[in-house]
Amino acid sequence: MLRQRALSAAVLVPPLIVVVILGGAWIVAVVVVATVLAAVEMFRLLRSAGYPSVPALGIVLALGIVIDAAAPVELEGSGLILVAIGVILSAVGAFAKRDPRDGLPTWFSTIFGALYASLLGFVIRLGQAGPEPPPTAPLAALGGERGWILVLILGVWAYDTGAYFVGRHFGRRTFLSHISPSKTYAGLVGGLVACTVVVTLITVGLGEPPGIGILLGPLLAAAAQAGDLAESMLKRAAGAKDSGTLIPGHGGILDRVDSFLFAAPVVTLFVLAAVR
Repeated sequence: MLRQRALSAAVLVPPLIVVVILGGAWIVAVVVVATVLAAVEMFRLLRSAGYPSVPALGIVLALGIVIDAAAPVELEGSGLILVAIGVILSAVGAFAKRDPRDGLPTWFSTIFGALYASLLGFVIRLGQAGPEPPPTAPLAALGGERGWILVLILGVWAYDTGAYFVGRHFGRRTFLSHISPSKTYAGLVGGLVACTVVVTLITVGLGEPPGIGILLGPLLAAAAQAGDLAESMLKRAAGAKDSGTLIPGHGGILDRVDSFLFAAPVVTLFVLAAVR
């Protein structure tokens, strides 16, 4: 299994790095595709967990929110307007259920699934929020969009890698084992340290003081871990080991982006509050 995961990563990681380097429309395209695939898997898991929904409507809503993040701002609060329209349409779609006790969870699940998958749109918003590095910064050539998205991607990967290897070799005591039995305190610490080191190095390369990385690293690590646990809770409720089988050795798209779903909004908020 580890060999299969390594081969899949070797195939997937280089194109993703190329996309980040190209930036702009390429990043938007990848986020849009990933959102649609993640939403499909999400509604499949919800159905398996016993929560009915209107998947087509939820997927369209998630896609609309992500595209709105990429489009020029023409109307203030347009994202919230899209959510409001989604709430209304999901309620109308749930009217078809003959038993209101089925209609109500259908309504809730459709909105929840759409909003959950659409959190990937914050990858795009992070690129828009990231300030341009000073010309003298070592990584100034990346620019604000690519630089800060790279902080997010490499920070999440560093957390996953640190947590996996430290937890595997030193992990004894587990936490939240009712959700994910493989999570250990040692892995948590290892991932947090690895994430903070990587985030600090990249943010310094973007011309920020070391304190920015030291503050952001633990926040990003905690958000990445929470995102992973949230999807694990969903899979456990659905009785599924993976969200899908699209990526050999890695499961589905949702299994690959679960950490980003929580980490991207947290990093975006941090940039808006503490960096800009």
